[in-house]
Amino acid sequence: MSTVKDKLVLGSAPDSWGVWFPEDEYQTPWNRFLDELAEAGYTWLELGPYGYLPTDPDRLADEVGGRGLKVSGGTVFGALHDDDRWDGMLSTVRKVAGLTRAMGARHLVFIPPMFRDERTGAFTESPHLGDGRWRTLHRNADRLGRLLLEEYGVRLCLHSHADTHIQTQPEIERFLDGTDPEYVSLCLDTGHVAYGGGDAVDLIRRYSERIGYVHIKQMDPQVLREKDAEELSFGEAVKRGVCVEPPAGEPVPSKVLDALGDADARVFVIVEQDLYPCAPDVPLSIAVRTRHYLNSCGLGARYQRD
Repeated sequence: MSTVKDKLVLGSAPDSWGVWFPEDEYQTPWNRFLDELAEAGYTWLELGPYGYLPTDPDRLADEVGGRGLKVSGGTVFGALHDDDRWDGMLSTVRKVAGLTRAMGARHLVFIPPMFRDERTGAFTESPHLGDGRWRTLHRNADRLGRLLLEEYGVRLCLHSHADTHIQTQPEIERFLDGTDPEYVSLCLDTGHVAYGGGDAVDLIRRYSERIGYVHIKQMDPQVLREKDAEELSFGEAVKRGVCVEPPAGEPVPSKVLDALGDADARVFVIVEQDLYPCAPDVPLSIAVRTRHYLNSCGLGARYQRD
C-alpha cells in the first residue's frame, strides 16, 4: 500500500563524495564516484559541478545507465544579481540545461555565487545586496526560469546556500516572494537553511508549492556556534566537520520528511554531506549508513537496492 512518502524519491550527489569542483586533486575520480554510488544502493543522482562527470550526453548516458543509475537533476553556478554577468552565466547554464534534459531530468539546481572564496575564505564581494541588486536578482531569476522551461523543459530550482546572498530565512523568503512561482522554485537544502539560522520545516509548510527538490543535510550545532563566534567561512566550517551524517545534527531528518510528506507531487530528496576535502575511502561507508537511516524513516526504501 502506498503512502505519502512514496512521493519522496531518494538520491545522492558528488558533494557527498567530497566533490566541489570540476577538477581538483583532492577529489574522488568520477568513475569511482559512480561505482560507489551504485554500490551504496542509490538509484538517483544529481550531476554535480559541470565537467566533473562526462559532458558528452551519449557517454554520460552509458556510464550512468550501465550502473543502473538515473539522473534527478543538473547543477550549475551563476550570478543573477549582476546584469554584467548575464551572458557568461547563460552560456554555461545552456550547456548544463541541455545535458540535464538529455539525461531525462527536469530540474536544474542553480547555486548563487559565494561572497567568500571556497578555499581561502577571503571576501570576494559584499555579503549584502542593496534593493537595486535584489530587483535585478528577481527579474533575472524569472527571466532565466522562463527560458529554461520554454526552451529545455527544465525547472529552475534556486539553491539557498551558505556564504551567498540567499542564505538566511528572510533572504530565502524575499527571493521567493519576489519571483514568479510559474518559473522559479526552490531547491531547499535543509543543512544550508540551518547554517543560516532558518527553519526548514517552517519553509516547507509555508512555501510547499515552491519546493519540488530538496537536499537533505544535517549541521553540527556546536560547529554552527563556532562559525558564528569566529566568523568562519563555509569552507572553514566544513573542514571542522559542520556537516554530519544523520541522525546527528540539525534539522531532524524525520521532521523534514514528515513535512515533505504532504507534497502533492513527486519530490526528489538528494543526500548531500559536504566533505571537501576527504580521503577517498571515507564517503562510501557514510553513504551506506545514510541510506539505511533514511530508509528506516520511510524515505526511498521502495526505490533502492538492499
